[in-house]
Parts: sequence; C-alpha cells; structure tokens
Amino acid sequence: MKILLSGICGFMGREVVNYAKTGYRGAQLIGGIDRDATGEECVPTVKSFSSQDFTPEFASAVKQADCIIDFTHHSCTSALLDFAVDNNIPVVLCTTGQTDEENAKIAEAARVIPVFHSANMSLGVALLVELAKKTAAAMPEAEIEIIEKHHNRKLDAPSGTALMIADAIREVRPEATNHCGRSGQGKRTSEEIGIHAIRMGNIVGEHEVIIGTQAQTITLKHEAHSRALFAEGAIVAADYICGRPAGLYKMDDMVK
Repeated sequence: MKILLSGICGFMGREVVNYAKTGYRGAQLIGGIDRDATGEECVPTVKSFSSQDFTPEFASAVKQADCIIDFTHHSCTSALLDFAVDNNIPVVLCTTGQTDEENAKIAEAARVIPVFHSANMSLGVALLVELAKKTAAAMPEAEIEIIEKHHNRKLDAPSGTALMIADAIREVRPEATNHCGRSGQGKRTSEEIGIHAIRMGNIVGEHEVIIGTQAQTITLKHEAHSRALFAEGAIVAADYICGRPAGLYKMDDMVK
C-alpha cells in the first residue's frame, strides 16, 4: 500500500512516517506534501497540491499512490480533495473542524473516490462508540453521562470525540439531548446525555461513558497512551478503503 502523506512535517505526520518505516499493514510512504517542506524529508515532498510545485520524483509518486493520508488543517480540505479526485486517489482525512462548505466538498468528492473521515482516528474509540450505542439501545431507561479528559492546551470543549459518542447514542435514542456541564439547581431529565470536560496536565485523551439504571451501572472507557494511536488508525483506515468503491467511510464502518 503506497501512501502520499499530506502534512508530513507536522507532529502527526512524523508519527505516520515512523509507522510506515516498520511496514505496518504493508504501508510504504512514497511522497509527501507540506508547506514547511525543506527538501530533506525521507521521500519526495512538495509544498502544495499545485502541479507547478511538482518535481519529477513527486509526479512519479502520484502515479503510484494507492491512498493519501491527511494530517494538516481543515482549510486544506478543498485543495486536497481536488487533487485526489483529479488523480483518482482514495483519501483518509484525519483533519477535523471542517466548515459546512468543506463538508459539502467532502460529500461531493465521495461520489467519485473513496473518502474516509472521522472525528477520531483511534480504532479503540470506534469500538467504544459502537459498544456505547449497543448498550444504550439495550438499556432504554438508563441514564448516560460522558466524561472526557485532555491536556490543558486543548482549545475545544467538549471534545469532538465526546460529541461523536453522543451523536452515535442519539442514533438509537433520537429523543436524547446533549447537556454540556452541570451547574445550578434542577434535576436531570431522562432524555439528557451529560457531557463533562476536564482539562489538566498532559493527558493525551480519555473518554468514559457511564450508563446506569437504579439496579446496575456499565462503564465503558478508552484511554490513549500516545498520540501515535491516531497514526496507527490512519494507516488501518487507508488499508480499509483501498480497493473499495467511491463513498464516504467512517471508523464505525470498520468495526461493524
């Protein structure tokens, strides 16, 4: 599986490089794209998706590529997808925060090529989401709370992953509503999904789903030990969509 890596010079890009060096899932890195490229990268690398920047070596890599993995910024989504569609290359989008316009672009591209997009690239989190859905469906009277913990530098709260879990639960509990944080006076409603964000230290990421009735409680928890798990998940996703028909794929597609 030959991979072009968008964002090769970034933190997560370097993690993907490390995994590819081990041959994980048959991954072979053959080219990179990064605005901060210096020419010293381990594979032919260009600064943009513009053909004006292409070197002969990178152009050759494009013709061989089986998939693109993207760890950049959502503002790059449109250019990335245009490039992928023009060259008929499947894409694993590991970047989140897309605007409505960019999400529309993703849906448009998915009609032509396979596109994999998830709010969290961890296979373990995908399993957590699926288990939470099944438990919520099996215990319709249970109350549900989600607790997420991250490092003190994380800007958004609640996390995209916590919202992804809540969205998945609402697929089997359409009457449910998100309740972010809790303060003041008032009893919780039976419909609400409580979501709580903790920011401290250097926590990589923890997500806990508590599902309980008067008689019993089930606790589902995922803890990330290293951000390398997102690189691992990206390569697993690339392996999954290579050879598949055009369409929009998500992590839960792999665990069903």
